[in-house]
Amino acid sequence: MYRKYEILIQDWIDNSKKALLIYGARQVGKTYLIREMLIRNRITYCEYNLIEREDITALLKESSSTEEITKRLVLYSDITLEPGKSVIFLDEIQEYPEIVTKIKFLTDDSRYRFILSGSNLGVELKGIKSMPVGYVDLLKMYPLDFCEFARAVGVTEDVLDHMAECYHLVTPVDSIIHKKLIQTFYYYLIIGGMPAVINAYNDSNSMQIVNREQENILNQYKADFIKYETLDRRLRIISVYDNIPAQLNKQNRKFKFTMLNKEMKFDRYENSFLWLKDAGVAIPVYITNTPKSPLEMSKETNTFKLYLSDVGLLTSCYPLNVKRELLEMNPEKEINNGALFENFVAQEMIANAMVPYYYRKKNIGEVDYLIERADGIVPIEVKSGADYKKHAALNNLLKQYDFENVYVISCNNVEKEGSITYLPIYFTGLICGGSNVKNLTMPPLW
Repeated sequence: MYRKYEILIQDWIDNSKKALLIYGARQVGKTYLIREMLIRNRITYCEYNLIEREDITALLKESSSTEEITKRLVLYSDITLEPGKSVIFLDEIQEYPEIVTKIKFLTDDSRYRFILSGSNLGVELKGIKSMPVGYVDLLKMYPLDFCEFARAVGVTEDVLDHMAECYHLVTPVDSIIHKKLIQTFYYYLIIGGMPAVINAYNDSNSMQIVNREQENILNQYKADFIKYETLDRRLRIISVYDNIPAQLNKQNRKFKFTMLNKEMKFDRYENSFLWLKDAGVAIPVYITNTPKSPLEMSKETNTFKLYLSDVGLLTSCYPLNVKRELLEMNPEKEINNGALFENFVAQEMIANAMVPYYYRKKNIGEVDYLIERADGIVPIEVKSGADYKKHAALNNLLKQYDFENVYVISCNNVEKEGSITYLPIYFTGLICGGSNVKNLTMPPLW
């Protein structure tokens, strides 16, 4: 299962003298990818899971010196480690996040290289004494994006190259290829980008087994809420998380805390919402009141839409008949595709290093997304139905502001009309710059 993060980890292996810290939500493939890259490079390593190895966690907490930590980690290893070459891999470090502070001294020691990995680190690392700036390379992992998913289910390099070429040349995708990529997109809406779920699909082609894997992941997330927070706070976190699908089912999709409790206001739930964001299991898209750079300066932190980190997990909350209708790929069906399409787009943007915002003004209306690229602010409208050329709010926005690029994304092929470019929704990652499709070999799907 190819991951674009392989390039970054390979660069660390080849060039960096720092420790490597890989973090992200649970079940996005961190541990597997670390092992795979070390094995591929024939690097000897020992691995300690700090949840399973309570003795190692106690060792890290009790050791008074770098020398003692290194000596005992090497002593407890099942394999012989070679100074200057071998790697010590500490997994699930959320059990003892202070190891990040100590890694500065372990890196300075330079006898062994260190990789750290864990879940919920966006939350847990807030409490450590100091971040060792200059001693750690950080890499945040997300679920597979659409291009990674396409490769995982057998889409060939030639097809992905054709797709990228059509985006850059603004020319239609071959009609047969376009139809197949739209089918792949709808499968992605159901399966999502979690590696275990994709493997379940590849092994079984069973929607029931896919859904079972997704339920397992959701249960693991909720177990984390319970494990790492106090009773009162974890109840609020679970309440916010469980309410995301219902909130996205509303017409404007803006998250309203009054739907949880009519007496509660944003400030009572703010920490719970931020916990989900920092843990990487939810994606906030803030409103911005000025479509000018920098968007961060004009966002309103208490007005946002909240999406799940993986669209497949969102779809798993829907009944079976919705999934069947998705497989029919019929834009005329009146299921709430809009929420799924928008969740997909937010997920693609985050996975490809873009921060999504949305825009709304009374005299203009609401534009689904604004992103900030090197060529300026880019408005993006998302259309799940057949009337993809009806976008009054976007038209109103273009009357007041000039943009170099404006996109409407839908299930339709590439078109250009005036200042608006219509693109297939599977191009979203390319809009954000995620066009690394070269040098891949995959068995043919078609």
